[in-house]
Amino acid sequence: MKHLPNLLTLANLFCGCIAIAYILNARPYTSMSLADHGGLPTWQWVYGREEIYMGSFFIGIAAVCDMLDGLVARALKIFSPIGKDLDSLADVVSFGVAPSVILFKFLWDAKMGEKNALDANMLAMVPAFLIACFAALRLAKYNITATSQKSYFIGMPVPATGIFVASLPLVQWFSPAKTEHIASAVLQNIWSIYLIIAILCFLMVSKVKFIKMLPSKWSLIYAWPQLALVLLTAASFPFLGLASITFGFILYMLISIIYRQPETI
Repeated sequence: MKHLPNLLTLANLFCGCIAIAYILNARPYTSMSLADHGGLPTWQWVYGREEIYMGSFFIGIAAVCDMLDGLVARALKIFSPIGKDLDSLADVVSFGVAPSVILFKFLWDAKMGEKNALDANMLAMVPAFLIACFAALRLAKYNITATSQKSYFIGMPVPATGIFVASLPLVQWFSPAKTEHIASAVLQNIWSIYLIIAILCFLMVSKVKFIKMLPSKWSLIYAWPQLALVLLTAASFPFLGLASITFGFILYMLISIIYRQPETI
């Protein structure tokens, strides 16, 4: 049992790696075939768009494993420096690198959708990997300041950033028709994706106090942000479908920015 938290952390990392593999295989690509045309080589498009939301699915599983490893460690009273460092390393992959690859794919798609586009300049897509860099910086800062963040997080948690980005493909392909065109307009515009990257990177290393989903005390003055977040997100689901996940994380950002912890009042 003493190894269970670390096994869950490794499951988090494993799911993050699977997510990256799925995401890299997403979007149209070409394949050579010799089956037809008298044995002459021909190129044909192979479509794998569903792969990107499979990547999102595995990032979601990684988030569940990330939550469980902490709960199990506290329940069993198992704490070790190895577990702490291993958790950060897994989070960098699952919620830093994997979301970066999703944004890389979105930027590539946006560039290829521009008029007269025949190829996409790689330098136009590399800003996506700033998410991974700032995630690593956020986790390094957290590891040396964790004791002062008992009732809140200083800066947006890396798993929250990763799940937010992972929700974007689900919004694009599974949201209701009334929100689909809005999602497509945002996610197929290179400048709006750059803006998303910039905001997420800033929030991860900012001084903003982000709420924890478990309040420090179970009274209304302490728990109303979490209660409002859960209720509003649930209420949005009939109207937004899976876009309610993205909506919930936007609410999480806004509530955290405007909310003042009672102990600071």
